[in-house]
Amino acid sequence: MLPDIADRIAQIRTVPELRTFIREMLCAKENLISEQFPVNEAILRRGERTCGLQFQLFGPRSIRLGAIWAADHNVVYFYAANGERYLKVPLQHRISEELAVA
Repeated sequence: MLPDIADRIAQIRTVPELRTFIREMLCAKENLISEQFPVNEAILRRGERTCGLQFQLFGPRSIRLGAIWAADHNVVYFYAANGERYLKVPLQHRISEELAVA
């Protein structure tokens, strides 16, 4: 992992910071300007408990990139337009699942 990415990961402590990081990483994958493309977000649940968040970025030319934050393991998985996982990022600080609902 690149040193600047490691520094960014160390700064993530809240869900809004996580959202920003994921948007920037998804846009960097396809060289997109992050302000120009929407990122949809869905809460993932296991029973009644929130277990993570799913993010989808819809870009030009029908590009769809994704990421999943697995709260149990505190890891973000990034997926390319072809659906293949290309990056696994363990977060250094635990983010509360309850915060994800807000």
